[in-house]
Amino acid sequence: MPETLTITLQLGEPVEHRGIAVAPLFPLSDPVCPYLTMEDALPLGFRVTERDAAGSVPELLVANPTGHRVLLYDGEELAGAKQDRILNVSVLVAERSETVVPVSCVEAGRWSARGEAFDPAPHTGHPALRRSKAEALAERPLEPYAAQSASWAAVRAKEERVGRHSPTSAHADLFRARAASLSELEAAFPLQPGQCGAALAFGGRAVCLDALSRPGAFARLYPRLLRGYLMDGLDEADGARSGADALPGFLAALEAAPATRGPSPGLGRDVRLAGAGLIGSALEVDGETVQVCAFAGEAPGAGDPGRIARPSRRGMRPR
Repeated sequence: MPETLTITLQLGEPVEHRGIAVAPLFPLSDPVCPYLTMEDALPLGFRVTERDAAGSVPELLVANPTGHRVLLYDGEELAGAKQDRILNVSVLVAERSETVVPVSCVEAGRWSARGEAFDPAPHTGHPALRRSKAEALAERPLEPYAAQSASWAAVRAKEERVGRHSPTSAHADLFRARAASLSELEAAFPLQPGQCGAALAFGGRAVCLDALSRPGAFARLYPRLLRGYLMDGLDEADGARSGADALPGFLAALEAAPATRGPSPGLGRDVRLAGAGLIGSALEVDGETVQVCAFAGEAPGAGDPGRIARPSRRGMRPR
């Protein structure tokens, strides 16, 4: 049998609003690997910059002078410097180290300095963008430019959907254009105590899932993930059926998805996931799944994870 990923998550009751469903995920085991989020590390001197003065579109330099490991999350958007980028993979940056991380541009029309360092954008990539990126990186997750065409295409497609064409084709401008609508929706999906992940559904189907090993770290990331979710959810808001009933099956498909392990730019191992109607990635450190994200989409032997019967309080336990 193919190897799978060790996942210890429990699906909570989904919150449904205007045809969008967001279900919390809760941990079934205590976290082991320590780390900070980028937001928590920046005040301590952590920095993300262009690789050098000339800059390199598919790579950024991370300097971590702190005594803490820092987790950069797959799909986080970094704003500033010569152009906005999105992280291709999750990277656990070691203490007192410098690391080059792979990224894709999400602002095609700018290559001019806007400050020296990057800040985390108030949103992650929207799920359609992140899914396209995952598909492009399935067999070559660390290859420069591997996801660039797919990322630009996803931003252009969203521009057409929103009816907003940014002067620099900036992904962030799409969120600014929809700021009022996003703010109205965000309050409907609050973070739950102890929550370490979330699963999204709309349009009668499961869409994606994100989780971290540490609830405190997820609490820092969740507002940005939620804005990304709702950017896509707005396109199908007020649908007749959210698809919340597909989330248990999606979780089960993730549990069964074959996992391929490879090197990571930082600590641990990068994991690629491709199962029945599901594609995703994870970061594994000493056997612990520190981060996982998955998207409904085509994969070899794809089926419909939403058709898997709803289990009774299915737990995703280590094997």
